Amino acid sequence: MAEPFAYAHWDDLTEGARRELTVGPLTRTDFVRFAGANGDFNPNHHDEIYAIQSGFEKVFAPGMLQGGYLGRLVSEWVGPGALRSFRLRFSSQAWPGDMVICRAKVVRRFEEGGERRVEIEAEAVSQSGDALIKAHAVAAPQS
Repeated sequence: MAEPFAYAHWDDLTEGARRELTVGPLTRTDFVRFAGANGDFNPNHHDEIYAIQSGFEKVFAPGMLQGGYLGRLVSEWVGPGALRSFRLRFSSQAWPGDMVICRAKVVRRFEEGGERRVEIEAEAVSQSGDALIKAHAVAAPQS
C-alpha cells in the first residue's frame, strides 16, 4: 500500500521556510483545458484572431490558471484542509511557451482562534522574472 502524502507540520513551517513549483511550458491546450474545467471561455484565451483584434499579440493564459498553480503549491505544502484564507492579485499575462515559477514563503507564525497558524506570501513569475500573480494565504497546519 502506498504511503499517504505527508503535509508540513507546524514545526516544519518556520518563518523563512520556502517551497517552489515550476510548471510549463504553457500551451494553448492548457488554456482550453482550464476553460473547460472552470467554464470561463473568454476568447482571449483560445481564439487567436479575437485576441489580436482585442489588442494582444496572441492568446494568453487565464489568470486563474496561475492562481491554481499557486493554490496547488500552498495546499500541497500545508494540506488543503489547513487553508483559512487565500487571496490573489494579478499582475500580468503568461503566454504560450512560458514557464511559471511559483514560490511560497512563510512570513509569520501566530496563534488565532485557538489555532497555530502561518501566514504565507507566494508569487508566480515567468521564466524571465515577470511577476504574473501574487498570493497571500493563512493556514492552520497540523501540529
